[in-house]
Amino acid sequence: MNYQDALNYIYSFLDSEAKLPRLPAEFNLPRTVALLRACGDPQREFRSVVVAGTKGKGSTSVMLESILRHAGLRTGLWTSPHLHSYRERIQLGREPIGQELLVAQVERLRPIFDRFDIEQFGTPSVFDIGFVIALDLFARSQVEVAVLEVGLGGRYDCANAVPAVLSVITSISYDHMHVLGHTLAEIAYQKAGIAKSGVPLLALEQAPEAMQAIAKAAGEAQAPLYTLPRAGDSATPQGPRPLSQPYAGPIRPALQGSFQRENARLAVAAAALLREQCYEIADEAIDAGLASAWWPARFEVVAGDPTYVIDGAHNGDSAARLLEALRAQFGGSQLVLVFGTTQDKDVARMFDTLIPAADALVLTHSRHPRADTHMATLAEAARQRRAADAPLETRLTDDIPKALAEARTLARPGAVICITGSLFVAAAAREALGLPHQRD
Repeated sequence: MNYQDALNYIYSFLDSEAKLPRLPAEFNLPRTVALLRACGDPQREFRSVVVAGTKGKGSTSVMLESILRHAGLRTGLWTSPHLHSYRERIQLGREPIGQELLVAQVERLRPIFDRFDIEQFGTPSVFDIGFVIALDLFARSQVEVAVLEVGLGGRYDCANAVPAVLSVITSISYDHMHVLGHTLAEIAYQKAGIAKSGVPLLALEQAPEAMQAIAKAAGEAQAPLYTLPRAGDSATPQGPRPLSQPYAGPIRPALQGSFQRENARLAVAAAALLREQCYEIADEAIDAGLASAWWPARFEVVAGDPTYVIDGAHNGDSAARLLEALRAQFGGSQLVLVFGTTQDKDVARMFDTLIPAADALVLTHSRHPRADTHMATLAEAARQRRAADAPLETRLTDDIPKALAEARTLARPGAVICITGSLFVAAAAREALGLPHQRD
């Protein structure tokens, strides 16, 4: 088996998902538990922190992993989706799994996957397969702490099959409503399903209806709930017991964007709660971890003239945060918006925020199968959000390199070209700009 064979095997479970009737979400977790059991329960060989949320869970995860690594702990990291290479999802000490190692993992686990009892539990999803490969690798690599980002929701996500030592909830907003619910309370209750008996649940302060749902889920699970206020600079959460070793230093994340301070505060609060469990995490490790954490395509700034900002914002709230960060960092610079998205995203709410602020617009799409390729429809939606006396110059393209070329022709000296709408578009923009990335 070579590397491409290994990837083809993993992705073959996408085909299986497409051919079979979709089971209710509550069937997902028992299937993951059974698959892990068939592989010897690797998740019991190390400690885990599970991170759920709508926005910021990836950034929070990588900052927490960086803090733990700088504290001298052997770390594993599971995130999704990937930008350029599947191997980004599975990391040891912040290094993506190597091609040869991924091949070895697939060769060793494939016999177990192939004889899995699909009659009783259903066919594993492609997400299940990758997750189990990751956890098995972490166990075999003697990882001490793994940071596991929830893929979708929380209550029925495969990451909830792990006996975590800490559960974390980042900012919650509207996304994946066809699965998680149509109110903030419903969505928050699904996210807070990661709560476990006796395990601290750390949540960023949310809207009142979301906080009520989180508190309900924590109470049902008998999980002590700690809340980090949104306002202020403190990284000390409020909970049933005061922290004996709170972090009182400055919050200085390397990740750019005003919203990343919130994610950094949450990561530091998580580290402080782990200190309460006797993990040796010095303030110096927290400082170094924040200063060295990186997370591409999340308000990634490529300085120059024009300056590029690449951000994978793909819902209304993340678009609002992106615009806030753009205004804070670049003021009144000309904003050329390069936008592409997928078919399941709330374009209306994103456009409500971004189109009035844009000085020019380039519509495009990625090569992803779910990319929204209806350029004329998107252009009309953008037109409707501008006053008749303030039309927006709009150009349509069919790939990212062409979109960037068009954006450059629209840019005046000192302009900012912001590429956003989906992580797939952001990834293609990084490649077109020649930024460093993993290659398959």
